Amino acid sequence: MDKLRMQSTNGVQENIVKIQSLFPDCVTETIDERTGELVRKVDFEKLQQNLSAVIISGREERYQFTWPDKKKAILLANSPINAALRPCREESVDFDNTQNLYIEGDNLDVLKCLKETYLHKVKMIYIDPPYNTGNDFVYEDDFAESSAEYLANSGQFDEQGNRLVTNTESNGRFHTDWLNMIYPRLKVARDLLTDDGVIFISIDDNEYETLTMLCNEIFGETCFVTDIAWRSADSSNNDAKQFSADFNHTLVYSKKPFWQPYKLARSEKNNEHYKNPDNDPRGPWFSGNLSSPHPRANLTFDIVSPNGIVIHPPKNGWRWSKEKIDEFIAKKEIVFSDDQTRIIKKTFLADQGGIVPSNIWCDLEETGHNRNAKYELKKLFPEFSTYQLFSTPKPTRLINKILRISTKEDDIILDFFSGSCTTADSIFQVNVEDGGRRRFIMVQLQERRNEGNDVPDICSFGKERIRRAGKKIKEESPLTTQGLDTGFRVLKLDSSNMENIYYTPKDISQANLFSLVDNVKPDRTAEDLLFQVMLELGATLDSKIATEVVSGKTIYNVADGYIVACFDKDVTDEVVTTIAKMHPLYAVLRDTSMATDSTATNFEQLFKTYSPDTVTKIL
Repeated sequence: MDKLRMQSTNGVQENIVKIQSLFPDCVTETIDERTGELVRKVDFEKLQQNLSAVIISGREERYQFTWPDKKKAILLANSPINAALRPCREESVDFDNTQNLYIEGDNLDVLKCLKETYLHKVKMIYIDPPYNTGNDFVYEDDFAESSAEYLANSGQFDEQGNRLVTNTESNGRFHTDWLNMIYPRLKVARDLLTDDGVIFISIDDNEYETLTMLCNEIFGETCFVTDIAWRSADSSNNDAKQFSADFNHTLVYSKKPFWQPYKLARSEKNNEHYKNPDNDPRGPWFSGNLSSPHPRANLTFDIVSPNGIVIHPPKNGWRWSKEKIDEFIAKKEIVFSDDQTRIIKKTFLADQGGIVPSNIWCDLEETGHNRNAKYELKKLFPEFSTYQLFSTPKPTRLINKILRISTKEDDIILDFFSGSCTTADSIFQVNVEDGGRRRFIMVQLQERRNEGNDVPDICSFGKERIRRAGKKIKEESPLTTQGLDTGFRVLKLDSSNMENIYYTPKDISQANLFSLVDNVKPDRTAEDLLFQVMLELGATLDSKIATEVVSGKTIYNVADGYIVACFDKDVTDEVVTTIAKMHPLYAVLRDTSMATDSTATNFEQLFKTYSPDTVTKIL
């Protein structure tokens, strides 16, 4: 039996594996002094020899984007954690059947927990992170550093305390902590995206430039899609000191270059130019442009009408060749005007697909605005005044449009700054529109919003919004929402379920010697263990879980035999045989589970007899 790792993946070791595949001679093996295990490490001298012609070193000038503690932020993104996501049935809705997740906890640790299982599985990420305005309530109340802190962190004082540069008022100090916060989260989140996945990040002017440079580094400049300008205000602010900030940015980056958004459905406004003045049986049409967008000297031929009238080419020439235009004329897709002095290209409505989305979203009816978003919350939470609710929530209309252009029916959507859970509400709405089964993962740090505020804490508010939004949409459309999944499993980030099993002789005393026998913390349940095992063995957290009791022991069956586990003590041969006869891909038990030495001895033989292909694991 193999022992489960029970911790998140190590990003550094993953990168070493990638280097080894390209330069096998640059990776060597050494002994880890702490664990005594064999580990792989990079021989940077050999790696430099392999890349000697393209290495930048020392103070050689190069284009780069950096800030104080960037190295620590990179290390933080790659380092593994010992943490668990513990299920909370009492706060969930339809726990056993739903495919939606709400996870409480620091989103960086949560993302690391999800990384291995959800690698390349998330189609779209939307986040509305703190804007670094100085009064954000998530992660830090104020990300701005003092001048002294900035100078110390950025190395502008030498060891004797002498200032090294004169520009001490550089605004770089205001960005440092925010960048250190957002960098590792985006770095890990990128790995979760599918190859055709995309991320949308809402931001205002405070960190727009730094976020753009950061995303260019993490996703690559070739994966920059656009900057959507969304009109967030329904009226201008006359009290503004310079300009009224009526628009917000939404940066869009794809996992791979040349990502294409889905086209939007046509509206009556899109079709208002299509007419049918000649009763063409092919339906409404409008006159398309026949002129080439660029000068084309080889397309400057004359066209002769049936009456012999010569029609000269436009300034740039025709859009098509003579042969192609003759073909259009034969099909009556190009016709002559009544006086035959010009030609008309018919573009038929029936031949048109959807609309390519614009990057300017200023139609308040289509994408809503911040005030509209507060009204949405007020309808769901009439017991609170608008002043008690979120100050600048996003409207569902905005997220609905993002969902339409970036997701299809079965996609997974992640929001790891989920706040009031507009994203979850929008997913319900879009699923009703197209009959989809989109699934969400909402992640939010647990915090009190404001002292003395009667509104629940942010996680309680978000979960209640999902409950009320799901109930509302089913009440409004009972016939079309019978199969709609409006439930969600709640999981909460906690320390690992496992005791720290790495002890040195000096850590062990006579008093705690026998407490080291069981490696599972005493306050953890079997379901706690099951969900940590699911993550490590690649079963998504929304997997179906069936239970069966044999000889008084509970057997968990995850995803129809993907994992079969039992975490009870005193497991007998009968229980082991039952598990083996279920032919699971993975079978998991605790290392203290066996009732007797005989059961432990028979364990491997029972699986060889009844299910030789099963991979057995212990924790």
